[in-house]
Amino acid sequence: MSTVTKPQKRLRRRRRVRAKVSGTAERPRLSVFRSNRGIQAQLVDDTRGHTLAAVNWIEPELRGLQRMEQARRAGELIAQRAKEAGIESCVFDRGGYRYHGRVKALAEGAREGGLRF
Repeated sequence: MSTVTKPQKRLRRRRRVRAKVSGTAERPRLSVFRSNRGIQAQLVDDTRGHTLAAVNWIEPELRGLQRMEQARRAGELIAQRAKEAGIESCVFDRGGYRYHGRVKALAEGAREGGLRF
């Protein structure tokens, strides 16, 4: 009998979400990765396989912040970078994580920054 680990369960959920969600150049996918140390997000055009904008927790603006504030600020930054790239709306890919806590804070920050999804 084999046991399924937490990362394997998340990967299964992630694949299930990705089967339904894909991004285009006009409406890219906002992909979220959350670790114990920080959070990162990127806008991906799946038709070409290109990243259009990205934000990472190791950037100086996000480095010293608390986790929830870091996630909210990362959402605002990705929205700002999306506007600079000419993107106004996207589809949200939670990456197998629950829409809760830092993932939710990032999404709300992106909405506050003017990104629609």
